[in-house]
Amino acid sequence: MSKETEKIWTKKCRVLIGKKIVNVRYLTKKEMEYLGWYSKSLVIFFDDGTYIYPSQDDEGNDGGSLFTNIKGLLTIPVIYESN
Repeated sequence: MSKETEKIWTKKCRVLIGKKIVNVRYLTKKEMEYLGWYSKSLVIFFDDGTYIYPSQDDEGNDGGSLFTNIKGLLTIPVIYESN
């Protein structure tokens, strides 16, 4: 990624600054199936009605994990759903 592209995306992502997290949960089975995924990611909900959830890649091919620096919670995993 070029420095210019990184600057552009950093600026766009600043929309997250100041948002308050009001809820977290994993995708439901229905949501996971709608996305065509085999695993459930954590969904983070904000006070303004927006939300984010990780994907394994930019194409949205499956759910993704989150890594943190929180003691005792270094990884927030995906949950694999069996049929």
